[in-house]
Amino acid sequence: MTTDLRPARSGNPPAADVPPPRGGWRSRLARLDLRASPYLFVSPFFLVFLAFGVFPLGFTLWVSLHEWGLASGTRKWVGLDNFAYLVGDADFWHATVNTLGIFVLSTVPQLLLALALAAALDRKMRAATFFRIGMVAPMVTSTAAVAIVFTQLFDRDYGLTNWLIGLVGVDPIDWQAGRGWSWVAVATMVNWRWTGYNALIFLAAMQAIPRDLYEAAAIDGASRLRQFWQITVPLLRPTILFAVIVSTIGGLQLFTEPALFGVGSANRMDGGSLHQFQTITMYMFDNAFGEDRYGYAATVSWALFVMIIAFSLLNFLFVRRTGGAR
Repeated sequence: MTTDLRPARSGNPPAADVPPPRGGWRSRLARLDLRASPYLFVSPFFLVFLAFGVFPLGFTLWVSLHEWGLASGTRKWVGLDNFAYLVGDADFWHATVNTLGIFVLSTVPQLLLALALAAALDRKMRAATFFRIGMVAPMVTSTAAVAIVFTQLFDRDYGLTNWLIGLVGVDPIDWQAGRGWSWVAVATMVNWRWTGYNALIFLAAMQAIPRDLYEAAAIDGASRLRQFWQITVPLLRPTILFAVIVSTIGGLQLFTEPALFGVGSANRMDGGSLHQFQTITMYMFDNAFGEDRYGYAATVSWALFVMIIAFSLLNFLFVRRTGGAR
């Protein structure tokens, strides 16, 4: 016969087995902290975006529905009249063609050249850090200084560009007078300033590509050019999409370079005597502060906003269709 030496169980469990009381203020505070902390951490961005993004956008839409003058103090409701006038405004469409022309001449060569520079800087070379830092120099240079220098370079009578093309027998070009030539001059300024920025973005993405892929391709006999097109470019498609969208936003909002290129004219916002290089943002600025048509300028800004969204979506869909993004 065995004797059970275990202590008899009482009606209450041991103190260690008793769960902590629920409903106390400490537990409620812990649950609140667990649920609310993520929203508190991300709230500063959304508050700033609401104050400086959503509100100005909504207020601009409200202003576009009025005949609004800053100097005159006019506040008259006109509904969609400004948008109806915009559709038939020849000056607006003239500025749109100028913007798109400069955008094509600047963005396409800029991205292609940036891709080539990034591929060159990705190879082993002496003083690679020096050349990579040199790509940032145009970004830190004052835009006003860049515009002044390039305006002198493209001067009709004493510009270095006309002197160089004169060496091969080409007559001097009046860069500000011609529509196409003024686009080329402004696009050259934009390309010089932002090619290095895009090259650094492409270079960072290239350095994240595994080197094993290139070694395997070299063993299979692939040339450097074939490696670039079949390995580098496909893996860079998401980065290329980002660069294209950012360049699209910046290109359609182009203002400083053409405005400073028109230094010396009666109204630099005109973009020349025939508005040959007037962009949409310059046209908007001229209406708001030159003609005191703030309501119509808000309408132009909304048209530009819709245009940027449309072009960005087209770029995204194109790259996604080619397999660059999911």
